[in-house]
Amino acid sequence: MVTFAPSLMCMDLGKIKEQFSIMDNYMDIYHVDIMDGHFCKNMALTPGILKSFRENTEKEMDVHLMTTNPADWIEMCAQAGATYISPHAETINTDAFRTMQLIQNLGCKCGVVLNPATPLSYVESYLEYIDMLTIMTVDIGFAGQKFIEQMYEKIRQAKELREKKGYHYKIQIDGHCNKENYRQLTEAGADVLVVGNAGLFGLDKDLDTACKKMEREYEQCMLEKAV
Repeated sequence: MVTFAPSLMCMDLGKIKEQFSIMDNYMDIYHVDIMDGHFCKNMALTPGILKSFRENTEKEMDVHLMTTNPADWIEMCAQAGATYISPHAETINTDAFRTMQLIQNLGCKCGVVLNPATPLSYVESYLEYIDMLTIMTVDIGFAGQKFIEQMYEKIRQAKELREKKGYHYKIQIDGHCNKENYRQLTEAGADVLVVGNAGLFGLDKDLDTACKKMEREYEQCMLEKAV
């Protein structure tokens, strides 16, 4: 079974303590989107909000940096409690090794994120150092977009390359993950699925009920495969 990573930009930020007390019963990792309004034409969470999250949970936090200059954010995120720090490959390929070293020196795990139009080959020279490879299955910045079907092949390629080379990265999928594609994503090789409104928070007004429904929907999708 895959691991679910709730996208915390979709949670009720007025009920942080209450919602983490519920989600911690179901989740092992959370997804934190930080956008600068430049690389990504939207704004979301901040290192300050990440610190508030960390005060309410001990579970892992993957920080997705949708920022033009990730180096400006890495130390703040590490100090705020990030477990993984995942900048976009499109923003670090002039200093990827230095960026990864900075992340590691701050005590965090290294991630990297690929936009849908960016091929896996773009990061192949440093995949052996990566702990989390995030494949975007929608264009960045806005919820509710249609899943890009061509990304299944990129997921399969990432899994095959990991097995061939003996790499250790987890394959995380970000973008419109829900019951429409749980089975296909799992079969392609996904390890972690980022769930937002469609996959979790919009399933029920009661968050505990929504978490249970998310798990049932996944199990049902996998049972349908077996049948």
